[in-house]
Amino acid sequence: MVRFEGVGLRYEMASKAGASPEVLHDLNFSLSEGVFRWLLGPSGAGKTSLLRLMYLAVAPTRGRLLVLGTDVSRAPRRSLPRMRRRIGVVFQDFRLLPHLSAFDNVALPLRIAGRPEGQVRADVTEMLRWVGLAKRLMAFPSELSGGEQQRVAIARAVIARPSLLLADEPTGNLDDTQAERLMQLLSEMSRLGTTVVVATHNERLVARHPAPALLLDNGRLVGHQ
Repeated sequence: MVRFEGVGLRYEMASKAGASPEVLHDLNFSLSEGVFRWLLGPSGAGKTSLLRLMYLAVAPTRGRLLVLGTDVSRAPRRSLPRMRRRIGVVFQDFRLLPHLSAFDNVALPLRIAGRPEGQVRADVTEMLRWVGLAKRLMAFPSELSGGEQQRVAIARAVIARPSLLLADEPTGNLDDTQAERLMQLLSEMSRLGTTVVVATHNERLVARHPAPALLLDNGRLVGHQ
């Protein structure tokens, strides 16, 4: 599902001052279909950069990266949007579209995929009910609390049952009850075949839900269970 072979990443290429330092160094690991992995490490370790590579926001500076069976470095740019539709992402800053309601934000991946509108309405209504927002379907992001926006972002990421699901601090704005509901959802998706990677600083959540982890420190993979 995902394979890193000697991958390095820097955000800026050489300038008059010389090459900028790499933010990720010599990453080697693979993730198979349906696995759940925590992504752990201190602030600045490179967790968000690693996720950005996996959801194709950036390309590796060196090494070989395969995502969903495709060599990202060799894939034509026109193929990337189709690949991204198979990847669900929960961003730390939500990234909801402000001009769309909660319902329409969550419906967007299904509509892009061409799902019938009747199916879209049924699936989105059920998903928003499940995350506790049945009465907030038509609310806009500006009318939602941080925790509510987080739940909309989670619903949008999982609604199309992606092959790969990446979450950057998905419980940061959730209370303990909602965090546990999210973990139930992610565990079920993994059981059904989605590869799930969750970056977090929440040590209590990790302790309550033991699972293998990728451990980053200063841009290097120092642990892979």
